[in-house]
Amino acid sequence: MVKALVLLAPGFEEVEAMTVVDLLRRGGVEVVTAGLEKPVEGSHGVKVLPDRRLEEISIGDFDAVICPGGYPGYENLRKNRKVLELVREAAERGLIVAAICGAPSVLSDAGVLRGKRGTIYPGMEAELRKGGGRPLKKLVVVDGKIITSMGPATAFAFALELLKQLVGREKAEEVKKATLAHLGAKLR
Repeated sequence: MVKALVLLAPGFEEVEAMTVVDLLRRGGVEVVTAGLEKPVEGSHGVKVLPDRRLEEISIGDFDAVICPGGYPGYENLRKNRKVLELVREAAERGLIVAAICGAPSVLSDAGVLRGKRGTIYPGMEAELRKGGGRPLKKLVVVDGKIITSMGPATAFAFALELLKQLVGREKAEEVKKATLAHLGAKLR
């Protein structure tokens, strides 16, 4: 079974983290959440009990590592040596390395964006450049095994792209249809 790791730090963006966990699980991916602490409180006060503590994680057990954003969540991820090591090792092993919102800065700090295209929360493009990344203003950017996205409103598209990369287009389309994502979000 395909296995993905979602890293949770205090102040994570709940929409980004839980959308990814939910859609990947709907698509048959085994998702493990790992927290810098237990429980982890998100940026809007939602408390989540992660499956494991960060110290218990070995990247060799996974096919992907995913960093949600949120403030100060992404800052807490990027300050953590173990997180940077896991991200770096995942990239070296050719695993999918993904981040959304401010968290592409974690990938930049880990040194895995050099020469890669990516996206980040608007106004934070310098964070990609400082790690050698090439910022694009797109909702989701895939460059090889690196997947980045802009923020909370792009979480569904980000999760569906992750699902497509991990288990294939057919399963991603199935989940997209079952969740009515194919209808788009239309406000009246």
